[in-house]
Amino acid sequence: MNRTARLYALVEELRAAAPRPRTVAALAARFEVSTRTVQRDLQVLMETGVPVRSAPGRRGGWSIDPDMTLPPIRFTPEEASALAVALASADAAAPYAAAARTAAQKIAASMTGPASIAARELAARIVTLPPPFDPGVRTAVERALTAGTVLRLSYTDAAGHGSVRAVEPAGLLTAGGRWYLVAWCRTRRAGRGFRLDRITAAAATTERAHARDLAGLLRGSAAVGAVQPGALAAFADPAGRT
Repeated sequence: MNRTARLYALVEELRAAAPRPRTVAALAARFEVSTRTVQRDLQVLMETGVPVRSAPGRRGGWSIDPDMTLPPIRFTPEEASALAVALASADAAAPYAAAARTAAQKIAASMTGPASIAARELAARIVTLPPPFDPGVRTAVERALTAGTVLRLSYTDAAGHGSVRAVEPAGLLTAGGRWYLVAWCRTRRAGRGFRLDRITAAAATTERAHARDLAGLLRGSAAVGAVQPGALAAFADPAGRT
């Protein structure tokens, strides 16, 4: 068993035992490796964000929070290829691109067989020319949107006019290959769409923003007909109801 497969199997072993901990010695025996190797593997899992933790003492050991991890997912080659294309489209300028890259690494590590081969072969044939951008702007937008806080930004509109705004983020809109932050603008006292590549500076604050209805802010705008991407529907309704 190679290391990637062992890391994946190690997570599943801890999931199966949860909430009971497993000792390093027991894990080493299970995978027929040294305790030192298991310790290194567990450290790698921690560094990549897997919620594993250790508890000292006679009844201690390593455990994982099953609510923070996914059970095994079996992808078909077509599904794996679709994921490769979707994650490739999250270029460096897209919101949450860094998280998309780590998600891609975790998905790739979990896949085996024909699905893994199909995804890897397709990924090798996809290239992109990312546009120049300020990573600090993207990070500030992500933080404000995720935390629900006010965002202060400097913006240059299509006519080249610059302004400084305090906005309350409501959501993200993608159209024509561009990303827009949809927000309530305190300066204009109305909903506005800010193209991310026209935001020249941004800083997330700790001030809580009012909850804004995304559909309401889009009403009356050119994006009134915007709909949720089909691929995200399962996140909104995990049961798949329509």
